[in-house]
Amino acid sequence: MNKIFTDEEALHQAARQLAALCPPGLRLYLSGELGVGKTSFVRAFLQHLGVKEAIKSPTFTLVETYNVDSKIIHHFDLYRLQTAEELEYLGIDDYYSERAIILVEWPEKGQNHLPEPDILCTIYYHASGRRMECGAGSERGQQILLVWDKG
Repeated sequence: MNKIFTDEEALHQAARQLAALCPPGLRLYLSGELGVGKTSFVRAFLQHLGVKEAIKSPTFTLVETYNVDSKIIHHFDLYRLQTAEELEYLGIDDYYSERAIILVEWPEKGQNHLPEPDILCTIYYHASGRRMECGAGSERGQQILLVWDKG
């Protein structure tokens, strides 16, 4: 699935639409060059889910956790990982559950230490905006992408 965004607001709108479709247990991974809009996408996604506090990039902490209503959301930014094995020290497996929504920026830095995503989106620079390619890694992800694509 491909989407083209002409401005930042269009990217934010897409993030809100996707957030509305995401159940607990979902794993969404975001790839793309530095500065392309991954964190901006995540902020809009989290705000739609009801996060009211300031949303900062977990570039230095690696993970930020948000509790909203009955939702648990873990936002990872793996940009500063030196080796994928560092995820073991972080206790990465403890964050994954059927209750938590997992958002991971720079999943390629986690190599084989991350579970497969339900949805993997890659954001690219495109003309004066952005292009996003998304693929499903699970049946649940495929169903969500089908609905999101129609929206």
